[in-house]
Amino acid sequence: MDIKVYMQSVGIAARAASRDLARASSDLKNNALIAIAKQLNSNRNAVLAANKVDMDNGRNNGLNDALLDRLKLNNARIDAMIEGLHQVAKLPDPVGELTDLGVRPSGIKLAKMRVPLGVIGIIYESRPNVTIDAASLCLKSGNATILRGGSEAIESNQAIASSISQGLIDAGLPDSAVQVINTTDRAAVGELITLTESVDVIVPRGGKGLIERVSADARVPVIKHLDGNCHVYIDDYAAIDKALAIADNAKTHRYGVCNAMESLLVAESVAAQVLPLIAKIYSEKAVEMRGCANSCNILPSISKACESDWSEEYLAPIVAIKVVAGIDEAIEHINHYSSQHTESIITEDQDRGLRFISEVDSSSVMINASTRFADGFEYGLGAEIGISTDKIHARGPVGLEGLTSQKWVVFGDGQIRQ
Repeated sequence: MDIKVYMQSVGIAARAASRDLARASSDLKNNALIAIAKQLNSNRNAVLAANKVDMDNGRNNGLNDALLDRLKLNNARIDAMIEGLHQVAKLPDPVGELTDLGVRPSGIKLAKMRVPLGVIGIIYESRPNVTIDAASLCLKSGNATILRGGSEAIESNQAIASSISQGLIDAGLPDSAVQVINTTDRAAVGELITLTESVDVIVPRGGKGLIERVSADARVPVIKHLDGNCHVYIDDYAAIDKALAIADNAKTHRYGVCNAMESLLVAESVAAQVLPLIAKIYSEKAVEMRGCANSCNILPSISKACESDWSEEYLAPIVAIKVVAGIDEAIEHINHYSSQHTESIITEDQDRGLRFISEVDSSSVMINASTRFADGFEYGLGAEIGISTDKIHARGPVGLEGLTSQKWVVFGDGQIRQ
């Protein structure tokens, strides 16, 4: 296979399909989502058989248990994929929405209209359910999409792609509206991220290495976040019960997710009271604690943190703990070490809370809430394609609206400019 020729043909087909999707009605897009769900249900045995091949290959190739768990499909996970398609079909369609309607002195009326981005390339690893998640969100938002899954899931993704393709055809849309790359050749990624004439935006979903590579080499705009070094700051005026519950949940609810807390900051005035209580919770859950000198003085049994701990995304039962003089040092520390993902302050002082959310430069900033809420579903977006820590276009959880843009539209009645 000539990868360059193949990827160019994929891009050309996606661009043509994007024009069909741009004029597709909400009903047509919803019908396509339901048709895909029906096909996936009918083809579940074929999908499970393909997934077994991937799982066997993964074990033979030495994939660890965590990656095998991400790769695995079963009836419950296929049911969840089908339910996800139905849920996206029920979401409001952002395409065509008019906002900021106004009248100018010339008499023209103008507004902003929400429109699809066009063609979205998505590069992801391990989880074959992402194939359905990404396809459904792009389809509902009127975008054609090119999906490049991980090589370890090639058989599963191709089986899922067959259901997507047939569902699109059944609904009367071109099957090139969603294309799943059928090669594991890494050169396909290099071609995809440089298809400037066919692809409008790239969304990488995976480990830091993948995202760094895509960001460095892409000639197409990228929506991304590299890592999630999220902070919780327990302020001088924190309610201790809230602080304990949030510090526990943010760290231990799930370890391997980007919105888990990795660094805990505690105001010096309450550190001696709060840290032993938090340490007891973490110890019972086998969370390793790495602290600054002041933290170690209060908790002699914990490890001494090194400089790299303050910027680390552990994705594991490990937490960095730092005692700070107060809110000034907390904000300074977060803005210096944060990955600009999600940060939270625990305080009963409204002015301090408002100052924190104003001055901390991250895509999600919270008062008295766990960082685990930084999620498209929890934000009412219905679903998300990923998290963006960029400052242009979309920021934070990227749902349907984040997969669209806006254009100015003008309504006139014969006006000419004088």
